Amino acid sequence: MKTEWRIFGGVSLFLFVMAVVYPWWTNHDLGHVDWVGTVALILSGLLCIMCGGYFWFVSRRIDPRPEDRHDGEIADGAGEIGFFSPGSYWPFGIALLASTTGIGLVFDMWWLVAVGLLGVVGTSSAMLFEYYTGTRRTAEH
Repeated sequence: MKTEWRIFGGVSLFLFVMAVVYPWWTNHDLGHVDWVGTVALILSGLLCIMCGGYFWFVSRRIDPRPEDRHDGEIADGAGEIGFFSPGSYWPFGIALLASTTGIGLVFDMWWLVAVGLLGVVGTSSAMLFEYYTGTRRTAEH
């Protein structure tokens, strides 16, 4: 995971540098600072730091993967990677309800935002527990 946290760290560094350059540039060209873009760059940098920090934290606790080692070979990564769902309809429901939440935000309908957020939480939970309950329950879990 060293590769991932380094990538996110580099992107966050770039975003913070651009968060300093962008206000100066817009003030020079437009005559006023574009605060929306500046805040967006700062928040994007913070998001990248959050993701990079997570990957850094995880990389200290696991053994180095083949892509993290300089002497790693392609064959070292062969074998079972993990379990991936062959087909689930829950991501479609999550996307549909997230879109409902977005439409509620756009049209200032807070009841629709609440319905959408509750639906996103419900469908996310259903996707999370899909293989622990019901007909798809497996003996492995």
